[in-house]
Formats: sequence, structure tokens, C-alpha cells
Amino acid sequence: MKWLYLLVNFFTIIIPFVFSFHPKLMFYKTWRAFFPAMLLVGLFFIIWDAAFTSMGVWGFNERYVLGVNILGLPIEEILFFICIPYACVFTYHCLNIFLKSRENKTVQKWVTLFMISLLCAAAIMYANRWYSATTFALLAIVLFYLQFVQRVKWLNKFYIIYAVLIIPFLMVNGVLTGSGIEEEVVWYNDAENMGVRISTIPVEDIFYGMALILMNVALYRYFLKKRIVKTGMKISKHEQISIA
Repeated sequence: MKWLYLLVNFFTIIIPFVFSFHPKLMFYKTWRAFFPAMLLVGLFFIIWDAAFTSMGVWGFNERYVLGVNILGLPIEEILFFICIPYACVFTYHCLNIFLKSRENKTVQKWVTLFMISLLCAAAIMYANRWYSATTFALLAIVLFYLQFVQRVKWLNKFYIIYAVLIIPFLMVNGVLTGSGIEEEVVWYNDAENMGVRISTIPVEDIFYGMALILMNVALYRYFLKKRIVKTGMKISKHEQISIA
């Protein structure tokens, strides 16, 4: 079924897109911040993706893609870096409306430091495996930058929201890695990862996904705040919600 990967992308984004115009959510009012963030992060991940595909770290099953390639990647894989961030940042925006402030500098600092330590240890332990080492190292670097350089106060809230996002993220990844279908859409070379899977999903995907969404959220918030400075605080309440 050559439409499968395309359909996964479509069903990932269609509900968030439709509800972006809901009067209580109005996510579309933040698009001027979201799309620049998505494009910058997407470019980074597409380059990484293309490099790893050429190296044989992972690849794509021709049975489930249309056969249209850009930079050696199926067009569906390019769309993945649009559809997944859109759905996840939309969810972040929505949950931000209902979650009370979770600012606790001490808890955030120690939770983040603990995660960075584990990620660095894992990156060193699996330094000879491309997917494991680069994924763990990237997420550790992003967390370190946000916590100790930018000194952001919203990581606690992000951790809670990502814990919610993991469920649909794993559902999508489950299909892409072969759950419920005859063959996987995306195959992984287990010589380049830990070889540990949650059902059909490499454990690294959880941290890869976290890095992808965290980078999108960080830049999304940055561009929203930049608009505050530029417009003198004259932004919509829905934009204010996303940086609360």
C-alpha cells in the first residue's frame, strides 16, 4: 500500500489542523511563530535524516511510499517533519491552556541535570552506534543549553506535556516500525542502535522525538516572545497562552 506513510502523516495532522481554528484554541494565530520554528528544526532533522539514510542507519520500505524523493528521502519523510511538529506543538498549545504554572526552579534543575547525566552516560556507552550516540548527545546538549544557558522556566511543564505526547507519538511510530502491518515502513539497522525495542519501536525514538519536539517548542516560544518585543506586547491572548 504505497499510500500508507502519506496517510499516517495526513491523519496525524488533520484533527489538529481543523481544531486550530476553534474559537477557544485559535492556534492559527500563532502560526507566524510556529512555521519559522518548524522550518528551522525541520531542516536540521532532514539533513540528519538524509545523512543517516545514505549511511544505512535506517531506510524506507518502497512498498509503503510513493517513490517521490527529495535529498534521497521519500516525500512522506519530509512531510513527517511538518505533520508531527504541528500536531505536537498544537497539543502543547492546548495543554498549556489547562495546565497551571509548574515553575519550580529546584525541581526542574535537578530533573534536567539527572536526564543530562543519563543521556551523556548512554551516549558514551553506545559511542560506536550512530543512532544511539547522536540522539542521546543531541538531547543532552539541547537540555543543557535551555537549562543552564537560556535558564528557561518552562521545562517542568514541557516534561508533563511530553509524557502525554508520548502516547500518540508511539502509536504513529508503532505503525511506521511495523506494528499491525506486514512489514515496517521505516527499517532500522540494529547495529547502529541499542537493539532494545518497545514492541517494534527502538527506544532511541522516544529521545529522538523528545529532541524534535523540544527544539520546535523552544524556537516557537522564542519567536512568540520576539513578536512581543517587536509589537510592544500587542499580541493575541492565544499567543500569550503559548509562552505562559
